[in-house]
Amino acid sequence: MRPYLAIIIGLSVCSPIPQAAPAAQAATAELRADAASPHADLAHVVENQKKNDAALDLFERVERVELKHSTSDIQPPEVKISRVIPAGTGYDHIALGPDGKPTDPAVYRAALEKLASTLSSIVADSRAQHEAYEKIAKKHKDRDELIDATRYAFIFTLTGREPRGERMLSKYRMMPNPTYKPTSRSTSIYAHVRGFVWIDDESGQLARVAGEVTDDISIGLFLAKVYKGSHFMQERYEFAPGLWFPSFSQYDFDGRKFFSSFSLHERTFYSNYRRIGPPKEALAAIRQELAAKDGGS
Repeated sequence: MRPYLAIIIGLSVCSPIPQAAPAAQAATAELRADAASPHADLAHVVENQKKNDAALDLFERVERVELKHSTSDIQPPEVKISRVIPAGTGYDHIALGPDGKPTDPAVYRAALEKLASTLSSIVADSRAQHEAYEKIAKKHKDRDELIDATRYAFIFTLTGREPRGERMLSKYRMMPNPTYKPTSRSTSIYAHVRGFVWIDDESGQLARVAGEVTDDISIGLFLAKVYKGSHFMQERYEFAPGLWFPSFSQYDFDGRKFFSSFSLHERTFYSNYRRIGPPKEALAAIRQELAAKDGGS
C-alpha cells in the first residue's frame, strides 16, 4: 500500500506514467492562489520539489520507523531503525540498534560488504549500469509528472502565515479542483484528498503538508481500498544547501486489501542525511568505510 500513500501527497512513487495535462485543461485548471500571496504562482515550489526528490536518491540517511496496526493497541509501537543507502535502482536498508548504532559489528560489516558487491556489479557491468540509470530516470519522470499534476488537480488558497522557528511559512488550503480531469488512475486519487500545505517564504520550498482522504479510494482494480478519514502529514527541512528533505512523516490509514481489513499507523523520523552519490561514488564511499574499519581493528 505504501506507494499509493505516496501518490496521495505527490511524492516518490513507482506507478504508471500519467499523460501531460492537455493545453486547454492547463489554461482553465491552472493553479489558483490568492493574488496577495508571495507565492501567487506556485510553479517554482513544484520545481523545487522535483529537484529535492531527484537529489534524495543521492543521499543516505537514518530512518526510525514506529509502527502500530491499531490506534487502540496499548502496546508500545514496533520500532525499526535502519541506515538507508541508495543502491542503484533502489535503497539498501541496514539494521541499526535502538541507539542508532550497529548491534553486531560482524553482521553490520557483512551488510556493507553485500552492498559493496551490489554496487560493484552495477558499476562494472556497463549494461547493468545503463539499465539502472534508465530505471532511475523513469522513476524520476513518473514522480515529476505526478508532482506536476498537483498544479492542476488542486486549488490552493492562502489562509495565513505562521512562524516555524526563525522562519515564516505561508499556509495554503489544498482543495480538489472540480474542473480537473485525471489522466490516470494515480492522478484520479487527487480528487479524494484535501488538506493544507505550508511554504517557506524565504526559499519557496515545501515545509509541511497535511491532509485527509475525503472518500473511500479504490486501488488496484478494486483489490484494495483506503477508507475515508485516513490522514497523512510530513515535515521537511533544509538538510543540504538548497535541498529540503523529510524530517518526519506520519500515516494513519485504514482500509481493505483483498478480503481483509488493514490498519496502518506509522511514524517515521529521518536524520543523518549525507550525500553518497550515484553508484560509482557510493561504491567508493562504502569501500573507504570498510577500509577504515579494517584499519581501526
